[in-house]
Amino acid sequence: MGSIQALRGTRDILPEEVGYWQQVEAITTQILNNAAYQEIRPPIFERTELFERGIGEATDVVGKEMYTFNDRADPPRSVTLRPEGTAGVVRAYIQNSLYAAGGVQRLWYTGPMFRYESPQAGRQRQFHQLGVEVIGSADPRADAEVIAIATDILQTLGLKSLHLDLNSVGTSEDRHQYRRALINYLTPYKQELDQDSQERLTRNPIRILDSKNEWTQQIIAEAPSILDYLSEDSKQHFDKVQQLLADLGIRYQLNPRLVRGLDYYTHTAFEVISDDLGAQATVCGGGRYDGLVEDLSGPKTPAVGWAIGLERLIILLQQLQASPRQVLDFYVVSKGDAAEAQALKLAQQLRHAGFAVELDLSGSAFGKQFKRADRSGAIACLVLGDAEAENQTVNLKWLKSGEQHAIAQADLLEKTDELRVQIERFKSDR
Repeated sequence: MGSIQALRGTRDILPEEVGYWQQVEAITTQILNNAAYQEIRPPIFERTELFERGIGEATDVVGKEMYTFNDRADPPRSVTLRPEGTAGVVRAYIQNSLYAAGGVQRLWYTGPMFRYESPQAGRQRQFHQLGVEVIGSADPRADAEVIAIATDILQTLGLKSLHLDLNSVGTSEDRHQYRRALINYLTPYKQELDQDSQERLTRNPIRILDSKNEWTQQIIAEAPSILDYLSEDSKQHFDKVQQLLADLGIRYQLNPRLVRGLDYYTHTAFEVISDDLGAQATVCGGGRYDGLVEDLSGPKTPAVGWAIGLERLIILLQQLQASPRQVLDFYVVSKGDAAEAQALKLAQQLRHAGFAVELDLSGSAFGKQFKRADRSGAIACLVLGDAEAENQTVNLKWLKSGEQHAIAQADLLEKTDELRVQIERFKSDR
């Protein structure tokens, strides 16, 4: 029998890459905590109806890309692995009456999502998103705040060659007027459109603006702009968002063809795009969705949010820097039954004292263990052999300078503050 391989569209995140993920998690958690956002963890699978009602049955996500199956209930229920995060957060908001306390809920989430797409760099069938949702505010400042936080995260990570595309898709009434104008413009070109766009012409014509087909793009270049169909209230909201972004020093460019791929968006829509990602260029995308809570049987509640595609973010980080990794404080080498037992105990005691310690478990000769200690990047090496075990001592060697000396194990544990100062000095000299 052949070996079992990971399914197409999924991938293993190996240890040498995990450092990037941990870096992103640490930075985003700090920034979101500072902005008073609270983490929420909805289930990975939900009733299919949630996404049909929330995302829109006419979208490609619902129509073509969802992982949907019947469970073992009697009668069976249609269940879907979540293709995005917002619908599940809103369902949790409604089900758990998070609105009961009043005010604004600032929430964030992270985790795997699932879409049956054609895999390529930065796009997998199991992929990961980090998202934020501000639920309960119609204020344009909420739009500007979430964009500012996304900008903070990406800039803190050191990303370059990014730009912000901004648009307004107005209210459902605005889009109804625009939809008619768009159909009138595109109908004479129907046979020239790509197949997907022909199918969308009557079902979901605004999605044609997002077509990647080059000829279709040429056709829609002269199409009416949705910005010309905004109501006065929608214009005022969008003007205020733009002014707030300018006040924050956040540069953007208007893109009236930006519509996003989900039906629940209203008013502000935006994407942060990288010039270094090729076809899959969107790193962060989001916008306002003032009708979604009500559409899912909750109270009328405005909301705005975004999601960052973590696989694409990691690709950009890999272009910028070597994999971040924790620096070991100690690498522990031992040989002989008594020494190996003492080495395990000593390693645990140092870990409890807050040091990063790797214990060599190979049982190899000292020479091979010393080579692994050098390759580990540790600041110091602790060596226990038969003599050290008998005398309850340990040989401490600073790997950069080569300086070494014997010290009683008990004394070592009593001098943790001194050791920490020396270790930080060696780290700063690197």
